Amino acid sequence: MVLICSNPIMRVVILGAGFGGLELSSLISEQFGSDPESGVEVVLIDKAEGFVFGFSKLELMFHGARESEVLHRYAGMVKPGVEFVQTAILSIDPNTRRVVTEAGTYDADILVVALGADLVPDVTPGLVEGGNEFYSVPGAAVAGAALQAFSGGNVVVGVTSTPFKCPPAPSETALLVDEFLSDRGLREASTVTLVMPMGVPVPPSPEASQAILAAFAERGIQWYPNALVRGVDPQRNVALLSDGAELPFDLLLAVPAHRAPQVVLDSGLTEDGWIPVDPHSLQTRFPGVYAVGDVTSVGTPKAGVFAEGQATVVAARIASLVQGDEASAAYDGHGVCYMEFGRDMIAKVDVTFTSGARPVGNLEGPSVDLMRDKDQFGTSRVQKWFGRTWERGAKLG
Repeated sequence: MVLICSNPIMRVVILGAGFGGLELSSLISEQFGSDPESGVEVVLIDKAEGFVFGFSKLELMFHGARESEVLHRYAGMVKPGVEFVQTAILSIDPNTRRVVTEAGTYDADILVVALGADLVPDVTPGLVEGGNEFYSVPGAAVAGAALQAFSGGNVVVGVTSTPFKCPPAPSETALLVDEFLSDRGLREASTVTLVMPMGVPVPPSPEASQAILAAFAERGIQWYPNALVRGVDPQRNVALLSDGAELPFDLLLAVPAHRAPQVVLDSGLTEDGWIPVDPHSLQTRFPGVYAVGDVTSVGTPKAGVFAEGQATVVAARIASLVQGDEASAAYDGHGVCYMEFGRDMIAKVDVTFTSGARPVGNLEGPSVDLMRDKDQFGTSRVQKWFGRTWERGAKLG
């Protein structure tokens, strides 16, 4: 049952139910949802049927997980004071804060855009025909099937453009490919190469980069920095790199190009392809319109933990407005990322991106003990956002 106040004084419309939208709607619900007199109404809109953690795509690829085990369905999600609408968004007018969807039109007092980044593998010539993108749920499932059928040879893991979500993920993938092939007795008959646009795997954390490069050296993973996979020749099975080099492959696992959703690009919110926001308040240049997460150019990596942190700031600022206080909450650019090293080893990278300053980060692990931390990260958010217990490996309703 959805509890909506009968005479709202503030309607908050949240576009997108990923990390940012789920966290924001949960926080507003916790503070105001149980009180019909609070005057706060929230509408959460997303076209998808459910939410999938980014790390679950690695489970689809390497650990035999099924989509039913990682998809957290929005159906049945109950948040007091929040109405969830599963529908496609047709247009956004940031001047009037009006959103037109296939289910109807929504006018907002506060509009929050949290629509993430779309994946567009087809903009990289030859990738769809000759490679496997692994950043979408269907793509990860197909890549997992390709790994199962792989009998040895050259594996290339490559990034096709910047920016891209979860910068440690390609390094994780290379390490897990190494483990996967070793477990099947195929490693000696194979090579693993990682192509990345950065000079080191995790630029904000030299310690994390050193640990990753040491693992690469130990396991014979070839590190190819400062380059992108700009195209694929599917006839010759060759990756065409931005520096003019070619890499032959028998299996290509690619991070596809990202872009803001077309409805966002059409709205007038973007500059240079993404939504600019104040780095502290997350407000756009349009009054009453905020943006969080991957759809922004706020200056942090495109990763769920940063969208979640930004959502806490927007929630606090909305609460201040409702209560008649001055909105003072400010985003600190902090986030924690868990990274798989294979062999049941997990590392935790703690980074902070402060506007106008050089980002800083540190590393904990890798260790077996941190696997429990990573599991708790996922299960705690499922409990908070969906009100459900997540038993890892169990089919989800």
